[in-house]
Amino acid sequence: MAEVLVYVDHVDGAVRKPTLELLTLARRIGEPVAVALGPGAEATAPALAEHGAVRVLTADAPEFADYLVVPKVDALQAAYEAVSSGGSLAAVLVPSSAEGKEIAARLAIRLGSGIITDAVDLEAGDEGPVATQSAFAAAFTTKSRVSKGTPVITVKPNSAPVEAAPAAGAVEALSVTFGDKATGTKVVSRTPRESTGRPELTEAAIVVSGGRGVNGAENFSVIEALADSLGAAVGASRAAVDAGWYPHSNQVGQTGKSVSPQLYIASGISGAIQHRAGMQTSKTIVAVNKDSEAPIFDLVDYGVVGDLFEVVPQLTDEIKARKG
Repeated sequence: MAEVLVYVDHVDGAVRKPTLELLTLARRIGEPVAVALGPGAEATAPALAEHGAVRVLTADAPEFADYLVVPKVDALQAAYEAVSSGGSLAAVLVPSSAEGKEIAARLAIRLGSGIITDAVDLEAGDEGPVATQSAFAAAFTTKSRVSKGTPVITVKPNSAPVEAAPAAGAVEALSVTFGDKATGTKVVSRTPRESTGRPELTEAAIVVSGGRGVNGAENFSVIEALADSLGAAVGASRAAVDAGWYPHSNQVGQTGKSVSPQLYIASGISGAIQHRAGMQTSKTIVAVNKDSEAPIFDLVDYGVVGDLFEVVPQLTDEIKARKG
């Protein structure tokens, strides 16, 4: 069976959820071979093996932490050459983050291969892996395959379930030779992101967002309370962010972040096309809006016409009561 390279997104050995989802997809088209780089790379092996990695290629060097992107591309290219020299390689899978897409694009150029970004599903095909994408603000669903070279595919978070599938997970050292451009852009400082205790927006299984109808920064506590009761991330529409009610890092939409959770709750959001572009691939969408003609209701699975300041607190109280 062909092997599938999976780029591992981790923090000091703690594997992030999108990588475990990639392993689920990789098993559909071949045998997953994980590539873990940087501090804590070897510590990722148990989690990767538990979720299907037959091998874990690891490398650590100062370049991975001290410089941007290119050292990781060098390493992924080295992994590609090591794996493809010993057998067939079905694809290279990378999480669809900002960094992940840059790594994938650079790698595809080096390999002379085609690239598919922001896939939401992956299946085996007669002529190679077939990726599903949402296009034009999710108005269309497309199925594509790469026709030249080894497919390089980035996959959006929450596109597949995390499934345990214990495998050998044999750890192997990856030899990496860095090119001249690896040290072109140096990281000179880092500022830790302030923790809210909530899930990362793009990775969360549930997202609760507020829009213009929240009517003020002080009222976002209603949105946050519902999110906390569900263990959800908090999002905001462009209107709410532009008004200064919530940080841009939480903006969902065409000029913010794209999310694809299992459940998306939109409160006081009209449903402008630029917002829909960032959340329309959510599995289940619920909207609360007092305007029965709001465009968001054309999109939702469940809609509540009502004042969010009456509906959302009642929903929060009901969830807390059921949790006991």
